[in-house]
Amino acid sequence: MQIINIQKVGENVINALRDSKGYYKLFCYFIKNLLVLKIAPIRSVLYKQIYFTGIEAINKVSIIGILIGIVIITQVTNIAGSDTILIGKILTWTVVRELGPLFVAIIVITRSGTAVTSELASMKINREIESLRIMGINPVDYLIVPRIMGITLSVFILAFYFQILAIAGGLVFSSILWRIPFMYYLKGIFSALSISEIAVSLLKSLVFGLLISMVSSYQGFSVKASITEIPQAGIRAVMQSLFMVFIFDGIITLITFL
Repeated sequence: MQIINIQKVGENVINALRDSKGYYKLFCYFIKNLLVLKIAPIRSVLYKQIYFTGIEAINKVSIIGILIGIVIITQVTNIAGSDTILIGKILTWTVVRELGPLFVAIIVITRSGTAVTSELASMKINREIESLRIMGINPVDYLIVPRIMGITLSVFILAFYFQILAIAGGLVFSSILWRIPFMYYLKGIFSALSISEIAVSLLKSLVFGLLISMVSSYQGFSVKASITEIPQAGIRAVMQSLFMVFIFDGIITLITFL
């Protein structure tokens, strides 16, 4: 039993190292070949990915953002009363620093990350990727580069949108419920909010978008020849995306705020 456990641990470590190397190579390729987005067919794939990942997710992000804002500000107001400065600080710490980028990342992972992985895996198993190569089309340029850019831009914009809705929705709700002037709350937010807070939040969103898109694309391309590998690739993409998002969230937080 112990030998089997050691063997599993060794296999997991080897797989993790192999995947990490693959993600690094994919990231380097993406950076070096950004100019392929100028090509009209590839740009069309980019627009479709932005529409699917960003625009079609706006409704869900809006509802969750407003509800999160209401929940947070209700709890804070029950504790801090009408102390708008403290409320502004707590909203900044929770929504801007952490919840905005994280919640959007989780939404995109479960909604778009699995879709991208399944789509690419299905294309590879059905030999569509091989057909692209036969036609002289680089499948990485055509399928992966625009998807990485599309998902990254979508996460970046959605996170900013989520934060605005969460803060505004919570403030409006609390202003109506406790009859505290909206401008008092707004002054508290601006007094607690700084350029560095916004910059770090946007940096997290950018990094999360890159991680989700690269993991999803890489796992989709990593399937071999069996259709049963598609759900397995989707599971790996979700779990590894979540793991890497939380790891990098902790790293960025430690570097910037400690």
